[in-house]
Amino acid sequence: MPTINLGKIAEVLNCPPPAQGALTAITGVAALEDAGPTELSLLTSEKYLKQFAATRAAAVLVDKKVKLRPDAPPACVLWVDDAELAMARVLELFAPPTPRPPSGVDATAQVDSTAQLADGVAVGPLTVIGARCRIGRETVIHAGVILSDDVSIGETCEIFPHVTIRQRITIGHRVTIHANSVLGTDGFGYRWDGSRHVKVPQIGTVVIEDDVEIGSCVCIDRAKFGVTRIGKGTKIDNLVQIAHNVTIGPHCIIVGQAGLAGSAKLGAGVVLGGQAAVRDHIVIGDGAMAAACAAIAEDVEAGAIVSGMPALPHRQSLREQAALRRLPDLVVQVRKLQEREGKDQD
Repeated sequence: MPTINLGKIAEVLNCPPPAQGALTAITGVAALEDAGPTELSLLTSEKYLKQFAATRAAAVLVDKKVKLRPDAPPACVLWVDDAELAMARVLELFAPPTPRPPSGVDATAQVDSTAQLADGVAVGPLTVIGARCRIGRETVIHAGVILSDDVSIGETCEIFPHVTIRQRITIGHRVTIHANSVLGTDGFGYRWDGSRHVKVPQIGTVVIEDDVEIGSCVCIDRAKFGVTRIGKGTKIDNLVQIAHNVTIGPHCIIVGQAGLAGSAKLGAGVVLGGQAAVRDHIVIGDGAMAAACAAIAEDVEAGAIVSGMPALPHRQSLREQAALRRLPDLVVQVRKLQEREGKDQD
């Protein structure tokens, strides 16, 4: 880990420099309760004031919206607009470099003679690159990656070990795909002919736009015909399933174990919580959010927040859950009323 003085950190964050301790050496970052006297921490909410009061951190990044008590400890405070975002920038300073293969093609890799590799491309051991593939400059292909024929990858991308990208897939610039993900598997399409499930050929493609990040073990299926598309700037967590002909707009967030069925369409800035499920052909409007485990069976309007199974407007879902928790008591009350009515009739 590098050592960075507090004044330099304040300069990077473009925040007011510390009144004292600008030369304090910071060796790392940690949570409030774990931080030591040479580490930096953060305070994002007043609900953590107790931990802040007890912290041993050398300095703390504090959201400007947080109101510190008069008896707050004398730890050095750096006031920032968004402590989480500021910490992300600090973590970049302390992050160790990711191990990468050197520029060039490893001796154990298999690269088809018709593939085109731009300047600065790095191809790791045991990688297979098929016919007519095109890879942009400074892109890094880690060990064991398989690129089928006619794959196009833009500039400064990073494809981590054991990713498989099937034929005729297009990937934009600055895309990161983490280990063991698979792009371009056949969409799950079958038709019953009276005696067996007939496979429907999946002849479309997948397009990944610029600045997308795809986690580990993500499956993105090719379209039946046309395109399965992931919009620019979208971030996809681990273990997500995206079916054929899905369209995901720009700057969406798809959290782990979410699943999108065929031809679903997400607008810009949509957020799907963990294990959210989206039915086929559903349209989710710009800026909508779905809570974890939401089962989305109907279209969602732009800006709406939904939750539950089936997914409903979030406030309605909370009211129904609260009512459901009262159901056992209501059953007891109804039985007592029935018993009382029975005695009155006797």
